[in-house]
Amino acid sequence: MNKPLQNFDVLWPARTNEIPKEVFTRADIYEEELKRIFYGPEWHPVAHEGEIPNRGDFKTCFVGKVPLIINRAQDGKVRVFFNACAHRGNQLETATAGNKSEFECPYHRWLFKDDGALVGCPAEAEFTPGFKRADFPLAQPRTEIFKGLIFVTFSDRTPDLDTFLENSQAGLSNTLGNDGRLKLLGYQKVRYRTNWKAYIDNDGYHAPLLHKAFKMLNWQGGVGRQYATGQRGHICFESALSLASGSNFLKDPSVVEFRGSDPAKGSNITALFPTFAATSHLDMINLRFANPLSVDETEVHYAYFSHQDDSPELAHHRMRQSANMLGPCGIVSMEDASIFHRIHIGNHTPGNVTFQKGVKSVSVVDMEFKQNDESGNLPRWDYYRRSMGFERQSA
Repeated sequence: MNKPLQNFDVLWPARTNEIPKEVFTRADIYEEELKRIFYGPEWHPVAHEGEIPNRGDFKTCFVGKVPLIINRAQDGKVRVFFNACAHRGNQLETATAGNKSEFECPYHRWLFKDDGALVGCPAEAEFTPGFKRADFPLAQPRTEIFKGLIFVTFSDRTPDLDTFLENSQAGLSNTLGNDGRLKLLGYQKVRYRTNWKAYIDNDGYHAPLLHKAFKMLNWQGGVGRQYATGQRGHICFESALSLASGSNFLKDPSVVEFRGSDPAKGSNITALFPTFAATSHLDMINLRFANPLSVDETEVHYAYFSHQDDSPELAHHRMRQSANMLGPCGIVSMEDASIFHRIHIGNHTPGNVTFQKGVKSVSVVDMEFKQNDESGNLPRWDYYRRSMGFERQSA
């Protein structure tokens, strides 16, 4: 794993269930995380092909502070470009999404086709001797696609995507409809006033205890499991649905109906390190693209989908459920934003956070857990620690 950090005085506890609070709050650690994790040997999901179904469609996003354009060109191929002109680095596109066959830099009017080729640049005859347009296409990061989910990495040390995903493919494929043929329903976007690691540290223990709607709907959790997929910090949940039976407080209880065929496979979460999560619960298909804006703020784009083969009625049901249930202001999950912020405030105090529910040993990191254990987050924390080069203290 990575070399130990120099000039960092973090004392990582020997006990595997303890995490030093300072890793949530120190700006110098955040900057190192950008280098080692977000720009390091990791794959980052940035979009799904369902978001750009038509030729010319594009969306923009960031990984860390790096701006990207994801588009489907006129040739039908999906590409990812750095959102920067090949001339002087000016940000090319400021819209979050749209449809274009060309991208023009407003600074010096360099013009690029949607396949990245430079096709126009004013006063070209006065450029450097030997200048060729072919030498200045839009730069592209490494890109791979799994069931329509588009990944990028900025490191040549990143393994191939299949190796990176470890044993998460089955759960991820399930959420993506097994064939990846998804249709975008819409987004909910939010900025949480918290460190990115507090956002992804959300666990299975809290749900029926924090979220009022869990009790009101009589959702106490069905039978299931969570497990680490290997050594790269990915976590999967596979749960049977405990169908809502206390929906009288809703004007329209159909919003919590499950119209799928098998409640035993009604809830799945695949959380890929560092910040992505794919969730299917009830009839929702939700991909969560998260990005750390600073040590104190995390932006999350909740993207909701139907399957291309859905009937209009089922697609409408998925849309209503998505808009009302598990988003940043969903009736089930609305408390999370407040808790994320309060965690970040509390983490400015000295000491360590300590995991308890499901911890069987304080010297070994387990890989298999009950559905509602908080200890399922510990394999991710151990991978983070190794990625950052923090060494455990002696027991």
